[in-house]
Amino acid sequence: MRLVRFGAPGEEKPGLIDDEHVLRDLSHEIDDIAGSVLSRDGLAHLASLDPKSLPKADPSHRLGPPVGRIGHFLGIGRNFAEHAKETGAETPTQPLLFSKAPSAIGGPHDDIIMPKDATKLDYEAEIAIVIGEEALYVSEAEAMDHVAGFCLCNDVTERTFQKDRGGQFIKGKSSPGFGPLGPWLVTKDRIEDPQAFDIWLNVNGEPRQKGTSADMIFSFATLVSHISHFMKLMPGDVITTGTPAGVGAGMNPPRFLQVGDIVTLGASGLGEQRLVVVERKS
Repeated sequence: MRLVRFGAPGEEKPGLIDDEHVLRDLSHEIDDIAGSVLSRDGLAHLASLDPKSLPKADPSHRLGPPVGRIGHFLGIGRNFAEHAKETGAETPTQPLLFSKAPSAIGGPHDDIIMPKDATKLDYEAEIAIVIGEEALYVSEAEAMDHVAGFCLCNDVTERTFQKDRGGQFIKGKSSPGFGPLGPWLVTKDRIEDPQAFDIWLNVNGEPRQKGTSADMIFSFATLVSHISHFMKLMPGDVITTGTPAGVGAGMNPPRFLQVGDIVTLGASGLGEQRLVVVERKS
């Protein structure tokens, strides 16, 4: 299934995209795509529905993030060797884990807001894992049983905040608009090989990033297992899993995003995002 949430920010309804690419309204079946709805039983119920029995929804609706009530919004740094190299950092021997504030989350076509005092605004096209079942001390062999599906993420980052303002990465990862997700959550059963996603990102039509999840240093299963040994992962938690080479900070000279830039990105089977960098209003 391709699950979506549509409507104004904070008022999104649950829906799905059927095989004929029609937006269908799920709000009479579930209250949101969140919590237990993402469990094996919850997804099995949705899969049992005849999509054509669901009301059509106006396709002009804004698409929000495809998961609601997200608790942990976690990221993995330097999970592609070429990206680690372009930033001048060592390749990690264990997953480099950081947090993004859930308040950064937005929809796939929402604006990227230039933060106050930002000077080095950057992009990172990534694949995000959505957790479906509680996971604590799970093995790699068990890890994917706890995953509901995958979605596209742009791990927007302000490099000055990240590297030069002290503390942890979360400072540079958490401004409003820094976590666009979607357009849809693709459930695990529709993904033949999660380590074969093609990933790309363009800025103003210029190709910047192109890679594949086959090049991840730590696989999706490794990441879920590893993180579960430090915290209990809950249904609806999101883990964005690292970016290929080609970020602005890695170019010579660096090329950071400016107000008015249009960032487009996508991944095979996970749809596309179109994001415009805008000035902060207040």
